[in-house]
Amino acid sequence: MSTENRQVGAVPRQIRLAGALVGFQGLLGIAVAAVFAGQAVFTGAGPNGSVWAGAGYFLLMGGALLAVGAGLVRGRRWARTPAIVTQLLLLPVVYSLLGPSRQLLLGIVAGVVVLVAFLLLISEPSRLWSLALDDVDPEARPRP
Repeated sequence: MSTENRQVGAVPRQIRLAGALVGFQGLLGIAVAAVFAGQAVFTGAGPNGSVWAGAGYFLLMGGALLAVGAGLVRGRRWARTPAIVTQLLLLPVVYSLLGPSRQLLLGIVAGVVVLVAFLLLISEPSRLWSLALDDVDPEARPRP
């Protein structure tokens, strides 16, 4: 994309799309927490601390991912690094779904979401935006 066609300092489309995907991952984490809590309440596993701990963990992680996704959509540079790290940490989950769990469809869908979010986050416009290099006038940059 040429510099004449884009607004200097504008948030790249890749960042906003990645933010939507990361926010979706956060919502899924919160949904898993709700399922765990529902399981604990409706199956009588109330005193079992591990179910509640799992629900709390997914609620915490889902909320954090939701905040990171919202940060990306709003154009906050701080949110890019946690989003990249999260996508890298989700790769073993995708592998587990594809391999040992043999949940091929779910693994493929999760893999596509993780891979697309990761590629959007490491694209060249995203990298330049995160370093605030797109705010500098190209004519003012020193020549090598």
